[in-house]
Amino acid sequence: MTLYGRCTGTDRDRVGVRAVGGREGTFRRSTKGRGAMGSGTGRGAARKDATESYRERRCGHRKEHPPVWAAYGKLVRLFREQAGLTQSTLAHAIGYSLEQVASVEQGRRPAKDSFTKAAERVLSAGGALRVLQDDVDHAKLPQFFRDFALLEAEALSRFSYDPMVIPGLLQTEAYARALLEAHFPPMDEETIEHHLSARLARQSLLTRKNPPVVFVFILEEAALHREVGGPAVMKEQLRHLLTCTGMRNVEIQVMRTSQSVHNGVNGQMVLLETIDHRRFVGLESQGTVSVVSEEDDVSEFWLQYGMLRTQALNATESARLIEREAGRR
Repeated sequence: MTLYGRCTGTDRDRVGVRAVGGREGTFRRSTKGRGAMGSGTGRGAARKDATESYRERRCGHRKEHPPVWAAYGKLVRLFREQAGLTQSTLAHAIGYSLEQVASVEQGRRPAKDSFTKAAERVLSAGGALRVLQDDVDHAKLPQFFRDFALLEAEALSRFSYDPMVIPGLLQTEAYARALLEAHFPPMDEETIEHHLSARLARQSLLTRKNPPVVFVFILEEAALHREVGGPAVMKEQLRHLLTCTGMRNVEIQVMRTSQSVHNGVNGQMVLLETIDHRRFVGLESQGTVSVVSEEDDVSEFWLQYGMLRTQALNATESARLIEREAGRR
């Protein structure tokens, strides 16, 4: 089965699976609710609603927030009141501003891991906030990516080929921010911060111990030359890649530009094997993620990836190339 997921904007927009052509399914945005296509009168109104909905999804203008943020905020307020603290007192105790505490309690802002750790300590929450942190982080991801992120969280191994930019799991904060700020149509600052926080939180997969995940990243050489954020940001990013190569569960290979023709020219791919040994392939392009699960199709991708590994530089040669690129900046 191949499933196609696309950004849906808000948690109110439910995503369903609709069979197309037997084996394939398509994630489609529900047309129910205000602003959905067809809610106006006539073709012009429908087109206007569709355009507004697109802008809301891509630019983050819609201010509805995930229910889990509200649930987390209610728990914070409950524990705070039981402890006899005001919002101001709690803010001072955990090192956050009054506005930040109020926003978390109202479900308008997701709590960061550092917020949760501090709140657990000050409010003696007994793990009630900690147990929600993964769900809070997951809800910060773009809607189109959430289903694949759930599979990724269950992975024993993750092999990827990335032709354009450094993959999110290996990005520094500055590099990731530069990519998000270059998005068009522009996203508002709050949406950028949510996506940035979610992207950095995903990187905990690299150090997960129970069970550990084995990673192989094949990067196109062009991704090392593209100066995202400028020379200083790119130098930091390349140095970070070298740090990651020192991790026992991470291998980074570079596909030289001189290797002009190979299966990777068809685009990015992520190959996952989950804890229960199911295999999936994720294909992402322009805000759309396709998840392939049909055995024959998945097997073909695995064969293609094996060939890519033989064509790319090995890990030692790749590290030397990355180090040379970092030294040029």
